[in-house]
Amino acid sequence: MTSSLFVSDLHLSEGRPEANERFFSFVEDTASAADSLYILGDLFEYWIGDDDLQDPFHALIAGFLKRLADSGVRVHVMHGNRDFLMAQAFCRASGTLLLEDPAVVEAGGVPTLLMHGDTLCLDDTDYQAWRAESRSAAWQKTFLERPLAERRQIILALRERSRSAVRHKPAEIMDVSPAAVRKAFAHHDVPRLVHGHTHRPGHHVLEVDGKPRERWVLPDWYGRGGYLRIGAGAPRLVRF
Repeated sequence: MTSSLFVSDLHLSEGRPEANERFFSFVEDTASAADSLYILGDLFEYWIGDDDLQDPFHALIAGFLKRLADSGVRVHVMHGNRDFLMAQAFCRASGTLLLEDPAVVEAGGVPTLLMHGDTLCLDDTDYQAWRAESRSAAWQKTFLERPLAERRQIILALRERSRSAVRHKPAEIMDVSPAAVRKAFAHHDVPRLVHGHTHRPGHHVLEVDGKPRERWVLPDWYGRGGYLRIGAGAPRLVRF
């Protein structure tokens, strides 16, 4: 039986050396023994365009993933709310495959719906409005035409504004909407959903259209971090 690993919300940056070292160890000691690795968004703290691959830290992370992919592990990346500007240049440099959100894959012989998870948080209307704007071709074209230094300052300002907004939002607003989860299960008609984004790791069992379903939420790497392993037997959420 093949083994697939799922991670999300690593938020790697030069300013978080502990998470970076955890990532390097995970790639070398754990992911290297798997058949496939799925990174379901927010690999980086932020991504301002593929031309920022010239940054030594970004090149280092891409190089680690490239060596993993070259060893035979299939590495997939999905856009998150922090790194949605990742494109084909990053994929070429890292040996990864860009995965649509949502996507259905076979994992442990079970059709599994993969999402970053932000589109399930419908009660956070401010974020959903920002998401719609920033994912538009017009916004991205205008943003990517700016110099790298200017883009970085814009993103850092947006991050600070986001932190301030989050502090004043009720926690339940930033979690998934149960109706959105049920709609996703009904639309894709799969028994399993795996996502990140909410930073609330866990395993949830529910019934949709008379069928049993399970939802796995991946941990973020701001704290302990961890990953989901799906292979022979039941899926297992592993915390570092």
